[in-house]
Amino acid sequence: MKQVKFLYKIFFLLFVVISLSGCDNEIKDIPKVEEKLELTASADSISLDLDNPREVVITFNWTEARKTSGENLVFYTTKLDVVGNNFSTSTAIINSEEDGVFSRSFTSEQLYNWIVDRWGLPLTKPFQLEFRVVAQWEGGTVFEAPEVRTITVNVAAVKEEIPVPEKVTLSGSAMNNTVIEINKTIENENKYAALVNLQPGELVIPLVTTGDKQYYLNPKDGEGTLKDGEAEAVEQQDKRVAWNITTPGEYRVVVDFENSAVTIYSPAKALQPAVVTWFKNTTPQEEVNTVVTDLYLYGGGTGWAWWKGNCSISLADPQILIYHGNALTSGDGVKFVVYGESDFRNVAYTFTNPLTTDGLRQNLSLSLDKVGELHGGYDKETRNSYYKLPVGTNFIVFDLRNMTILAKIK
Repeated sequence: MKQVKFLYKIFFLLFVVISLSGCDNEIKDIPKVEEKLELTASADSISLDLDNPREVVITFNWTEARKTSGENLVFYTTKLDVVGNNFSTSTAIINSEEDGVFSRSFTSEQLYNWIVDRWGLPLTKPFQLEFRVVAQWEGGTVFEAPEVRTITVNVAAVKEEIPVPEKVTLSGSAMNNTVIEINKTIENENKYAALVNLQPGELVIPLVTTGDKQYYLNPKDGEGTLKDGEAEAVEQQDKRVAWNITTPGEYRVVVDFENSAVTIYSPAKALQPAVVTWFKNTTPQEEVNTVVTDLYLYGGGTGWAWWKGNCSISLADPQILIYHGNALTSGDGVKFVVYGESDFRNVAYTFTNPLTTDGLRQNLSLSLDKVGELHGGYDKETRNSYYKLPVGTNFIVFDLRNMTILAKIK
């Protein structure tokens, strides 16, 4: 019994010694560094000046980051993006700043081009930009935590929004003064389009609003000269201003209320469907040129079954295809192939998410109602990349002209 008590005392003393040793070797917090980086903007809110597009509209300034005692060199990287994009590599404007530079300015022209071409935002809606500066240290033997600052700026709508009317029509002497109603596009309820045969004469766009009151959608510059294939700013007025049609033939008329613009394509600027080239794995290889009018879906999102897309083609552009069918059964990824027969569909041209910077396959995620970047090819890495769209997605807009994709649930 005495021996047992003795052992208990020994164990207790050992426990105390180990505990004290543990206290001597406990992990201590890294001392908090005093950050010095500060970021400011020349304005909290801005409006783009399209009359003076090359003048600076916003400037961001930052102070020098903290000094370090080691041999580390500090580098500054800046990023500009729309709030909500999280500075994605496909949307952010990224610059590696030169040594000694502590400001970055942007013009109205730059922002306008990014709004239209990179961010795909409607010009009639206000939005927010966020600018981030990151100070990072490289070299030396001691790790230095980066300093990061972000600031938000409000951007006013670029164009005045025109209310969507009850009816959008076309008329004028170029149509023998008949009136036809044009319909909303499948992919965008704020965009209307039609293919019409016109003769030399005047083309007008009457709008019918609540109470059958009629207005006209007129070119904002007040002229009737057709800017063939170019988006023209328009406004709603009581009196009509007609577009002058000089050449007979089939015209495509696109009315975009989201951006307060009208685009008219003459036969000389007729839009054509996308054509892609790929090779069958035969001996010798057979070249195939496919006019893209439909897509086949394949991947985890389809349960690894091949789905014929039965895509609709937009009246606004034959290179915009719309899938509206069975909902994706999982978020495990899907690719979109131009050929669906079992003999060569595994080597056919494929649309999917972009590859890595090294040209390797990857599976990226795309959120609902967010425009994503589209990539196409028939190489092995492209064919083995799968876009991870959300479960339940049953409406997909493929813009093959601008290589973008939009997923929705409808």
